[in-house]
Amino acid sequence: MKILVIHGPNLNMLGKREPEIYGTLTLAEINKKIKALAKELGLSVSIMQSNSEAEIIERIQKSNYDVLIINPAAYTHTSIAIRDAISASGKPAIEVHLSNIHKREEFRRRSLTAEVSHGQISGFGADSYLLALRAAKSLLSE
Repeated sequence: MKILVIHGPNLNMLGKREPEIYGTLTLAEINKKIKALAKELGLSVSIMQSNSEAEIIERIQKSNYDVLIINPAAYTHTSIAIRDAISASGKPAIEVHLSNIHKREEFRRRSLTAEVSHGQISGFGADSYLLALRAAKSLLSE
């Protein structure tokens, strides 16, 4: 069971960027937690971060995975192209956000990618990714 985790733009700045919103964990620390839980759950996980919309789309299109866990970050609200790549993949996707996007600025409350995702998990900091891994395992067990 293969899981692809994609971290979108600016998530490489975690730990330094607005810790009151995104927390103090770095992306490396979050990835370590993801890998540990994936191992515990018997899942194979591949993780990438990119600030490039094109790289994210390429990875969705060309990767071999069973479930996509994606934090599209700012592309959540703007990228029809990422939305279309998720939809075209035909694979289940789980959208993840560290903060609760529905409690933030109005423009952040609309997600183009949620419409083509199996579900959305937001507002639990790094645990959003861990909850998504558990959800992915459940999807694959059905």
